[in-house]
Amino acid sequence: MKLTEREVLNPVGEVQEKKIKLIPLPHDFDKVSLVDNTKPGADIILKVLSESLGNREHLWVQKPAGAPATKQQIQEAASSDLAILALGDCGSCTSWVVLDAIRLEKCGTPTISICSDHFAPFARELADSHGLKSLRILEVEHPIAGLSDEKIEEKAGNIVGNILYLLQIP
Repeated sequence: MKLTEREVLNPVGEVQEKKIKLIPLPHDFDKVSLVDNTKPGADIILKVLSESLGNREHLWVQKPAGAPATKQQIQEAASSDLAILALGDCGSCTSWVVLDAIRLEKCGTPTISICSDHFAPFARELADSHGLKSLRILEVEHPIAGLSDEKIEEKAGNIVGNILYLLQIP
């Protein structure tokens, strides 16, 4: 039997760069990027939220859940006035929602990340460890995976008021 040792990186480990500036949310916006990481239910949550944003242009960007967005996907999402990312409801997808949001914030695009309430504490710890303690993370009730579309729509409907409040939309 051959054993191989590998170094495992801690996603909340120390990083050299500290204190990233959170981009303020726009007072008004015309175009919003909806970054769908293809987790089951992410598209439904984003659809419900997008329907609450009024008559604005929606740019859908789809990426794999367990991987970072490509440079092209980040550039595409950054072309909007605001980006909403979903869904962080497990360890790896939560990590990439947060890290992609940080990349977008560094590009000058304000973000709102949607994570399940079960993984939101981890998301906040990860954002803090990467210098963006105040990253906007909106919590949806866990679990999402395995639920019917109707149940996911109901859970997404429960956070519509929160996103409207954040964006100051009456």
